[in-house]
Amino acid sequence: MRSTITVSVPEELRAELDRVSESEGVSRSDIVRESIRDYLFVKQFRALRKSMVADASRRRVFTDQDVFDSVS
Repeated sequence: MRSTITVSVPEELRAELDRVSESEGVSRSDIVRESIRDYLFVKQFRALRKSMVADASRRRVFTDQDVFDSVS
């Protein structure tokens, strides 16, 4: 199922989006969808990393070598 959203952007951003869309031969919607997916992935990754770093610190794991030593 698809849903439509409306987003307001500055004219310069829309113009750049149009240039990229035309030069890459993809629609503005495709670029915006991919950008949202990327943003959400990075947001989720950073949250996961933050929790993992906190857990690793409690376990006194600070470096790649610490990880290697704990699994060897």
